Amino acid sequence: MTHANLMNNYFDPNSVYTEEDFRRRFRMRRHVFERLLCDVQQVNPYFRQKRDRASRPSFSSHQKVAVALRMMAYGSPVDSIDESHGMFEFTCLDTLQEFCDTIVQLYKDEYLCELNQEDLNWLIRKVEDRGFPGMIGSLDCMHWDWKNCPTGWQ
Repeated sequence: MTHANLMNNYFDPNSVYTEEDFRRRFRMRRHVFERLLCDVQQVNPYFRQKRDRASRPSFSSHQKVAVALRMMAYGSPVDSIDESHGMFEFTCLDTLQEFCDTIVQLYKDEYLCELNQEDLNWLIRKVEDRGFPGMIGSLDCMHWDWKNCPTGWQ
């Protein structure tokens, strides 16, 4: 039932929520979610739907990826995931761990590498265009307005 609700709300052609709703709730566009889903399914069998010991379908790939992304995007406690997605605490935490490990395995060579000079020059131009000259190498970004800054840091 939770899989059917997820699909009806976000992924079916006439879904309840719009693309903009999806982006706001998942912090990414739907096509990016679908790419992540496809990539993790190919690399990690954990993200393929299986049958449990009673021959019932287990959690779907969409459910597992949605739970992992929701926990990361919102810092959602496991209890709220249990209530909204029907996934027990251990399964939520296991899913998050599998997702993170798989993402690192998939994308570390492309996205987790040291900058070369060409990358650094591109980044410097980009931040200067956005009004942050000299930002590279500076950890002092206190001039930024951060509406969600933790109270202890203010």
